[in-house]
Amino acid sequence: DKNARPLALSGHVGFDSLPDQLVNKSTSQGFCFNILCIGETGIGKSTLMDTLFNTNFENFESSHFEPKVKLRAQTYDLQESNVRLKLTVVNTVGFGDQMNKQESYQHIVDYIDTQFESYLQEELKIKRSLHNYHDSRIHACLYFIAPSGHSLKSLDLVTMKKLDSKVNIIPVIAKADTISKSELHKFKIKIMSELVSNGVQIYQFPIDDETVAKINTTMNGHLPFAVVGSTEELREMLICVNMEDLREQTHTRHYELYRRCKLEEMGFKDTDPECKPVSLQQTYESKRQEFLVELQRREEEMRQTFVQRVKEKEAELKDAERETKLEEKRRNLEEEMSVFGKHRAAAELLQNAHSGFM
Repeated sequence: DKNARPLALSGHVGFDSLPDQLVNKSTSQGFCFNILCIGETGIGKSTLMDTLFNTNFENFESSHFEPKVKLRAQTYDLQESNVRLKLTVVNTVGFGDQMNKQESYQHIVDYIDTQFESYLQEELKIKRSLHNYHDSRIHACLYFIAPSGHSLKSLDLVTMKKLDSKVNIIPVIAKADTISKSELHKFKIKIMSELVSNGVQIYQFPIDDETVAKINTTMNGHLPFAVVGSTEELREMLICVNMEDLREQTHTRHYELYRRCKLEEMGFKDTDPECKPVSLQQTYESKRQEFLVELQRREEEMRQTFVQRVKEKEAELKDAERETKLEEKRRNLEEEMSVFGKHRAAAELLQNAHSGFM
């Protein structure tokens, strides 16, 4: 702020302890971190997670014949020294097994959006509980690439392109020890070239912080990581150095984009057509007025429809009444004709009897 004037302190105040206060508060609250693992069945997703966190997570047997992709989320409470971490590992069961490849990535897109939507709904509540809300938004996506040594599959490119605006994608080459070092080097170059040419934005380790700029610059040149050979590098970059940046990027970039699009869909804007600031109250009143106008329009439509149906029904009743009267007249005429016929027959009979008598 250009209007803020710097002042010298004549003695100790104490706000230099704010970083320590923040650390203590964060440590007491604990942290959460959510990882999404995308890759074919049997490519080594579970094994890598066990290795990264030096533990044995709960694993489930999966087949190659799943009718659709299922996302299985497992949450664990971990502790290292006095730091507690609530870790959620989301595995994509049956990814790539379907004939319709769109079904493979669409379930993943929907899952990520659902977590964003849950957070947004909590954020929009009048009485919020974000301080103890379990944040299930995905902070990192480990995308496992099969070690073909040739190029990325079309499914890999399409999936990463659909996800790059929603999650921090970190591509890893699975089972990299099955190809030679020279083939691996060429494969990495090929992968990065295809990602760039297809406009896929993967997560780049931040270099704006001078304390980690050097190591992150080096590691950005190692992408995609090769599982087996660089598991230690992946652990260091994912957990030791950049875990908080992944969390921050999720909130300030990916979630913010989702939130903005959702609120715009609901009709909320920061400025009017003349680029003047618009308050939330103004937007609410505007939307309320639009709603009332639309409600009146629909009520009028319903009223006119009701009146029209009443008129149609009255016309039907009149037609039915007219037909009823005609039917009654017809029956009366038939009765009169019947009586006349009987009288005529009786007269003829009497006349014949009189003639015979004469």
